[in-house]
Amino acid sequence: MRIVMAEDDPLLREGLALLLGAEGLDVAAKTGTAEEALDAIEEHKPDVAILDVRMPPTHTDEGIRAAVEARRRRPDLAVLVLSAYVEQSFATELLTGGVGGLGYLLKERVGRVEEFLDALHRVAAGGTAIDPEVVAQLFSRSRQDTRFERLSPRERDVLALMAEGLGNSAIAERLVVTDGAVHKHIRSIFAKLDLSPADQVDRRVAAVLQYLEDARRRG
Repeated sequence: MRIVMAEDDPLLREGLALLLGAEGLDVAAKTGTAEEALDAIEEHKPDVAILDVRMPPTHTDEGIRAAVEARRRRPDLAVLVLSAYVEQSFATELLTGGVGGLGYLLKERVGRVEEFLDALHRVAAGGTAIDPEVVAQLFSRSRQDTRFERLSPRERDVLALMAEGLGNSAIAERLVVTDGAVHKHIRSIFAKLDLSPADQVDRRVAAVLQYLEDARRRG
């Protein structure tokens, strides 16, 4: 796996590079600005870009804008965004463009090495990794939507874990239920969110995007 990373904190940047290198991953470039990251992505053609949200010069949304632009140039590029805080508008701006190969994690998750590496590999494989805290706050924003009022508390739990990018077996393990129970809950979620099997879309992705988009509108 070839990686380009952008983080303006030198200590975190070097520490993350050492961690990735110790796992046998190829860090092709380490940059401190979003502009340098875009140049490095163009030059090195990485499998994954790891980008900090807040970088020079304004320390606001440079990383998100760079992620969106990188995906515009290379739709197949996997992008993992790191943030020190839960910033719902940034999360939805990135993720409502399509969740395949995208992740949004809080930086504190990096310290939980196994979780961080699992998320990285999931994103690189075309999956999704959304920080549980981001998911929780997005859900709180969408609680007034009548579509989501149809969901039971357990169905909300399942949809939240779907948004984190977990598969059925992982959801079952997290909730201590059977795979069959998870499958039943997901079928019910699709029905309550009016996602028809005849639709030519991935209903799992569509369900996640519905509540992310709703949270964005209410933000």
